[in-house]
Amino acid sequence: MKVLARIPLLALLVGGCAAMSQPTPGDNVATVALTNANGQPVGTAKLDQLNSGVRVILEMRGMPPGAHGVHIHEAGKCDPPAFTSAGGHFNPSGKQHGALNPQGSHAGDLPNITIGPDGTGRLESMSEAISIGSGPMSLFDADGSALVVHAGPDDFKTDPAGNSGARIACGVIVKAR
Repeated sequence: MKVLARIPLLALLVGGCAAMSQPTPGDNVATVALTNANGQPVGTAKLDQLNSGVRVILEMRGMPPGAHGVHIHEAGKCDPPAFTSAGGHFNPSGKQHGALNPQGSHAGDLPNITIGPDGTGRLESMSEAISIGSGPMSLFDADGSALVVHAGPDDFKTDPAGNSGARIACGVIVKAR
């Protein structure tokens, strides 16, 4: 009898733990619509604020095959063709670039995305260095933020951008409604 009485409690505990890692609707979700230099749609991203950080899911299409650097940039502007209006990497802590840089890394540094021969690719990553809520690490400061995909792979150590080359896709990060 005592064992059966514990089963609902165990289910509640397990269910409660699972709920802690799930995103909640509203202010805890952001989206991105990425375009290339010609203004054509080439991808989407979803950012979910979880207890452990922000989960970023990026899906690309119509892109050149190979590895490409992915970064969150400091301004929510994506003026083609070079997307320089997005500014530098999101870096409120004033660090250098890259996970392999002993002085790094920028809060906006993300892993590379690999695009297949068919021009599509998917990246799913977690970052504890950013927030889509409030506070100093929020992507929603006075001028917002953008997600940028670069022409080449990030080497994860060279300041300021990991030798990842030109910006070939960009999208402003917006709160989901």
